Amino acid sequence: MAIHYMTQDGLDKLKKELADAIAQRPVISAQIAEARDKGDLSENAEYEAAREAQGLLELNISKLQDLVANARVIDESQIGTEKVQMLNKVKVKNLNTKQIMEFSLVGESEADFAAGKLAATTPIGRALMGHSKGEIVEAKVPSGVIKFEILDISL
Repeated sequence: MAIHYMTQDGLDKLKKELADAIAQRPVISAQIAEARDKGDLSENAEYEAAREAQGLLELNISKLQDLVANARVIDESQIGTEKVQMLNKVKVKNLNTKQIMEFSLVGESEADFAAGKLAATTPIGRALMGHSKGEIVEAKVPSGVIKFEILDISL
């Protein structure tokens, strides 16, 4: 059972997603009942599809319940900028490509690389955590090692 760190906004979104998933239960139960009423279940593709949808829904509900139950909301007012930590915006220079990138370090459930939200559990996220502005860190990624210089840490 892993702890999932997230913002209050991230937790609110998860709770809404869970409520929406739970609201789908009666819809799928009705589809199963309707398909069952159509006769022979051994050759009933509708029944099989509805049962499969029910299984996937229950799996999703279970996953969401676990995420919500093990969520730890990060108090954004307690975040400093001395060392890289969750919810910091970090500006780094990739010393291999000279490219400058900026992203926020977030929990896995809120990660969205296209939106500049990097999961703190990724190799790059883990390499940056706990380091200060001006430091050079190495991230071991599948393609090798990337060196980053931390240019700035902000909220």
